[in-house]
Amino acid sequence: MDTEKYKMGWLIVAFDLPVLTPKQRKAATDFRKFLLDDGYLMVQLSVYARPCVSFARQETHLERLRKAIPPEGSVRAIFVTRAQWERSFVITGSPAAPTDPEAMPEQMQFW
Repeated sequence: MDTEKYKMGWLIVAFDLPVLTPKQRKAATDFRKFLLDDGYLMVQLSVYARPCVSFARQETHLERLRKAIPPEGSVRAIFVTRAQWERSFVITGSPAAPTDPEAMPEQMQFW
């Protein structure tokens, strides 16, 4: 068994944020920019994922996320192991065609 697949994983953030007023749109845009600046990849419009090499790294990014959440809307964070992520079923295009999920980065960034 490849135990590395269970040590590393992806922190997934899914959200619904209101965008009816200019202030709400700015908050939603700022939140998306925060996610990208913090190393998340956009999986879908309101679903972002970030690789995490350890539980401690996951906790660090969860704390950053808590501080960046806009005052309105709904945000959910879920951690999945690398093994679970690799078993995900991704369908894209028209006609629908299966594709592989994103791979863990070859090299982790340190800062």
